[in-house]
Amino acid sequence: MKPFATKPFAMKTDPLTGEEYLEVELRGQQLLKHPLLNKASAFSAQERLTLGLSGLLRPIVSDLETQRKRSYEMFSRKTDEIEKYIFLQALLNRNETLFYSLLSAHLSEMLPIVYTPTVGKACMMLSHITRDYRGIYLSPENINDIDHILRDVPLPDVHLVVVTDGERILGLGDLGSDGMGIPVGKINLYVAAGGLHPACCLPFCLDVGTNNERLLDDPLYLGYRKRRLEGKEYDEFIEKFVMGIKRNFPHALLQWEDFAKHKAFKLLDRYRERILSFNDDIQGTGSVAFAALMTAMKIKKQRFNDQRFVVAGMGQAGSGIACNILNMLKAEGASDEEARSKIFAIDAPGLLLEDSPGLDDVQKEFAKSRAAVASWKLQSPGRISLLDVIRNTKATVLIGVTAQKGLFDAEVLRQMAKNDAQPVIFALSNPTSKSECTPQEVADATEGRGLIATGSPFEALEYRGKKLMTCQCNNMFIFPGVGLGALVSRSTKVTQAMFLAASRAVSALVTEEQCSRNMLLPDLTNIRNVSFHVAKAVALEARDSGIGRILSDDEYDRVIRKAQWEPHYYPYRPAHE
Repeated sequence: MKPFATKPFAMKTDPLTGEEYLEVELRGQQLLKHPLLNKASAFSAQERLTLGLSGLLRPIVSDLETQRKRSYEMFSRKTDEIEKYIFLQALLNRNETLFYSLLSAHLSEMLPIVYTPTVGKACMMLSHITRDYRGIYLSPENINDIDHILRDVPLPDVHLVVVTDGERILGLGDLGSDGMGIPVGKINLYVAAGGLHPACCLPFCLDVGTNNERLLDDPLYLGYRKRRLEGKEYDEFIEKFVMGIKRNFPHALLQWEDFAKHKAFKLLDRYRERILSFNDDIQGTGSVAFAALMTAMKIKKQRFNDQRFVVAGMGQAGSGIACNILNMLKAEGASDEEARSKIFAIDAPGLLLEDSPGLDDVQKEFAKSRAAVASWKLQSPGRISLLDVIRNTKATVLIGVTAQKGLFDAEVLRQMAKNDAQPVIFALSNPTSKSECTPQEVADATEGRGLIATGSPFEALEYRGKKLMTCQCNNMFIFPGVGLGALVSRSTKVTQAMFLAASRAVSALVTEEQCSRNMLLPDLTNIRNVSFHVAKAVALEARDSGIGRILSDDEYDRVIRKAQWEPHYYPYRPAHE
């Protein structure tokens, strides 16, 4: 047997039979320990003989469905969310095909485990529960070796990179390299929801240090135990990373994930024209919330220009949502001044005003003049609170991305109910412990009339004999399809028009029957179909704007369906027989 190969397998097609198979370099225990190649009990008798597996497996040959049933039985024995997370990660690191088959079959049940809210809890203790490493960790100690590191990645090709520097993990803050759970989880969703093949996806953590004293003092912390790089040193580090990706994976899509706000906007602006990339926290969150708003307008039978919008929390997500609303208002015919007059942005100090200190460029766009609020009646002179804004503007849409549990209290919600017959209330912070309010609180305050969306999953609730649905404004409706569409169209960049096309595609999939139950987004159980339609909308937008390859609508149908991988085992043949 030849020595271990950096690229341990290749996809082949038999020229005689047309059979697709994997040509594998590995044998025996090496093959059983490779998560992308391990089939465990599903190796056929012929494969066991030719690949050095005879005697290493028990005699029964199982199919994938039988393996999935066995795995689900073991999963169901776990009573603790973190233990379920550990079990699923162990399965991922042992047999990726089986992991994705299990996840796809039980997506609604397992989504809160592999991603929010449980992934946040897991990241808080990742150094304490790590069993195996997954992905690539780059630090100041190895960044200059990036080409060597990336050339040794044991994948045939890389088309998707999800990267974080761990500084703003969900609503939990700076978790250093323990934030790697987020890129791993996002790739889980890319594969399960979008259909990308796991062999082309790679998570990255840019371990530039941490300012979290808990981690710095924790003897079990596994990350780079120094203060975070900042300024010029940080910028140079990022530049080396991006250029390394371009050199080694020239056709890859780069998704920025959970960077601090002041860095996220800068990185997006700096690299969006230089490399195929987007920021899910800014653009993905804004896009899925916008899709839900479009459906809400359909239910209300009103336009965006009929509303008054309050956006609480002008970080990455809030800024993205506010910008999408602004663009829609102008698309409906409002002037720039008229559009801005309908959006009220709130952050930690209260309503953003033109003389508020420390505003960034996006916040300045939505800050109000002192003259515009001079006649308002306030609870406490000198500060304009959330309740003040809602009362004085007669707000009809309230969106929260603050990570402040209970911010939308009973008084705020009752005022929204007074302002509008069907107030739209989005409590989008996650995990669940950070949600601005619960669906039950909205139902109680609005007598069941409120149109609700949340950032974390909540069960449907009964209110006065009526079942009210709560849609999770999950970025999974958007980013897997956007990524897939950008890749299959071979787009040179990801544009805001592509995200708008994605929002329209998602909202269009909400049926009349679902609208009658106040559902603002499609059913997550049909996520593969949602991703297909998003990918097609994105690909067509790329084509029509001149940055994607020229294929007909029907050709894109076929290309996207072909690109959506379903978990299954390929037959294997040994290399160099």
